[in-house]
Amino acid sequence: MPGTLWAIAEAGPDGHLTKLSAEVATLVRGLGAAAGRDVAGVVVGTPDAVAALAGELAAYLPRVVAVEAAAAATSPIAALAAQGALQAMGADPNASIFMGNFPDGRDTAGLLMAALGVGVISNAGGVTWNSGPVAEKGVFGGRLVTTSSFADGHGIVTVPLGSVPAEAAASAGVVETIVLVGAAPAVTVLERVSEAAGAVQIEEAKVIVSGGRGVGGPEGFAILDSLAEALGGAVGASRAAVDAGWIPYSRQVGQTGKIVKPEVYIALGISGAVQHKVGMQGAHTIVAVNTDPDAPIAEFADLFVIGNLFEVVPALVAELAARKA
Repeated sequence: MPGTLWAIAEAGPDGHLTKLSAEVATLVRGLGAAAGRDVAGVVVGTPDAVAALAGELAAYLPRVVAVEAAAAATSPIAALAAQGALQAMGADPNASIFMGNFPDGRDTAGLLMAALGVGVISNAGGVTWNSGPVAEKGVFGGRLVTTSSFADGHGIVTVPLGSVPAEAAASAGVVETIVLVGAAPAVTVLERVSEAAGAVQIEEAKVIVSGGRGVGGPEGFAILDSLAEALGGAVGASRAAVDAGWIPYSRQVGQTGKIVKPEVYIALGISGAVQHKVGMQGAHTIVAVNTDPDAPIAEFADLFVIGNLFEVVPALVAELAARKA
């Protein structure tokens, strides 16, 4: 019996459906049409919030299961999402499951892999259908593209931001509500760390201004903030800057950080090592400023400026201000 294609969605910091979840739902709907399979979505949340979240997801899918979990306010969402997905799917041994390739999504995928005994293809930049999901992903810093599929035709796929544009369905789907059965995983919270979020989230920004080792220290990011503000964008960073403690990990772009696909990516004081390239090479336009004319980023930047970022950026901010005046 053909299995259903499931999209597991999640809420963002603002409580609304994330852009990536909307993209995953759009992808699943398209694959379902190509495969002639039923499609559905799952979202887990607190009883007072999950209904609205499910309604947002139903704009993209014909059927959505809203899983009420009171523990979602205090327990790891990945564990609850896995529990909720298993309960919503029921006995569906041939199901294929899709979710975003962010930390919670990857954790959920790992839990479902163990529970279902199926394989996982992670960070699949392009997914088509041929008797099952067929995923393309870049390896070796994007130098090669691999094509992968599941031997038995079904499994779990995580998808990065920007793989497909989010597009609502012609009509909204139906929402079913169930209550999560079973106790939430026991978790001991050792520490809570709060971080002020910028006006624009790095994952959804159309313009990203990133700094690397060449920024020189945490105070150097103030200049990047001014340029990002002038452009209505967000500030990112290379791993070197994050490891140095100059900027939080949530801003890291790269193989071990976030994969972004903005309209414009401005790299300041970033050499362009392959690990960083993996995270930002999907940008429509890449602009780099570096004092080293032989920096690797010069090889793939659309515009490469040889200069001191502490001279170039203030001049650019001043020019932008003058044009707005």
